[in-house]
Amino acid sequence: MNSSVFFGSALILYLAASLLYIIHLAFKNPLTGRLATGVTLTGFAVQTIALGLRWKESYDLGWGHIPLSNMYESMVFFGWSVIMIYLIFERRYKIRSLGAVVLPLALLLIASVSLNRGISQEIEPLVPALQSNWLTIHVLTSFFGYAAFAVSFGVSVLYLIFNTDSMGEISYWVGRLAIPGVIAMSFPLFREGPGRMVVFGLAALVFLIILYLGGPVKGSFLTLFPDMKVLDELNYRSIMVGFPMLTLGIITGAAWANYAWGTYWSWDPKETWSLITWLIYAAFLHARITAGWRGKKAAVLAIIGFGAVVFTYIGVNYLLSGLHSYA
Repeated sequence: MNSSVFFGSALILYLAASLLYIIHLAFKNPLTGRLATGVTLTGFAVQTIALGLRWKESYDLGWGHIPLSNMYESMVFFGWSVIMIYLIFERRYKIRSLGAVVLPLALLLIASVSLNRGISQEIEPLVPALQSNWLTIHVLTSFFGYAAFAVSFGVSVLYLIFNTDSMGEISYWVGRLAIPGVIAMSFPLFREGPGRMVVFGLAALVFLIILYLGGPVKGSFLTLFPDMKVLDELNYRSIMVGFPMLTLGIITGAAWANYAWGTYWSWDPKETWSLITWLIYAAFLHARITAGWRGKKAAVLAIIGFGAVVFTYIGVNYLLSGLHSYA
């Protein structure tokens, strides 16, 4: 049995988990919440096996590299990382309602490349620039940071939508439009193949559900979420996890660049946007620690930061040419 069967099974399990989390959000049924977590754990285990099998398949073909070398593999790993970080935070903070945003986001990441005929799923040999041990270190640290920022994004969306003080304000609409905005920024992935309809259908479903819960009947759903202070603290803690990972990703990327191209920094578009993303999250932490930024300001800045993450990872590859065009 090859890895594609396990990847497909994981995709189905994540779809089921997403629906269960949304049902849990709507009806606050403890059994549905526990079932959603169980299905997510199962999907995570299946996807982990799939990643291991794909790595083995690479060795069988004679390449022998970790499955992180192209858009398909990196996007699937990104989704896996988001699920992993989310499960850690769910276990630590017991906030299953967050799964109604984070699980569909991870599902969209994986579905966008799994169902897109325009993106190759073949295992190929590494280009010369990628033939380095720095590949594993750089990509792992970067994606673990991105995954933590994805959790922060989900928390921030919920905070802005369900915070009663946000009603009628710009920040409230930022929360409501954040999900379709991120999907729009990653549009280049969805240009071809049957996956386009599935991806945008799922995105529309999640957005409409959250829009409904955050609309006229918003007040009746406030009890489904933890105290706003808890969400605000979770936003801060997830960025505290992601920021050092991103920092390590940039440092190891610079070391890798020197190994591959003979220079630590060349102001390549990917490098430049990585720095912009780092500066946004550095500004978040600085404002939080020195100026006491919390609540709506922090949530809006976290959403802007994740928008920069999406553009750095996806937009740069499709819209700006550079040394990282193969990624």
